[in-house]
Amino acid sequence: MPTFKLVLSDPISGKAMQFEIKDPLAQRFVGLKIGDEIDGVILKDFISLPKGAKIKITGGSGIEGAPMVPGVPGPVKRYILAEGPPGYRPKKRGMRRKKLVRVDTISDSIVQINAVIVYPKDYSGPPAIPIGAKELEKLTKKEEAAAQ
Repeated sequence: MPTFKLVLSDPISGKAMQFEIKDPLAQRFVGLKIGDEIDGVILKDFISLPKGAKIKITGGSGIEGAPMVPGVPGPVKRYILAEGPPGYRPKKRGMRRKKLVRVDTISDSIVQINAVIVYPKDYSGPPAIPIGAKELEKLTKKEEAAAQ
């Protein structure tokens, strides 16, 4: 019985929302890899996405906090020699370090899944995750300053 935290980002508004995904919906995410896209209709109970929108898996982390890394196959943990993100940010150029990471397949031991909304090509409506009142106020101030 997997349970995931899905962090869904909206590229139009620049905001993100977090959802608790439980069975049977969580079973649809098991076996997916980083870069896979699924239909946005499966989240209709949590958020209303525009017709034709998809959800693209961009990463995640395991129960111990190790990040998911694309390009390393399988649903297990591995040690890799990392020279950059995700999971390692070198202090100097050329530094490398052995790091424990999760690989690119979602399994029961994944806790958090990061995803982004992929809108249809011709979409020109409002964002799925609305902009808050503070951000809307800042945006109108910027527009007024630019007009003057």
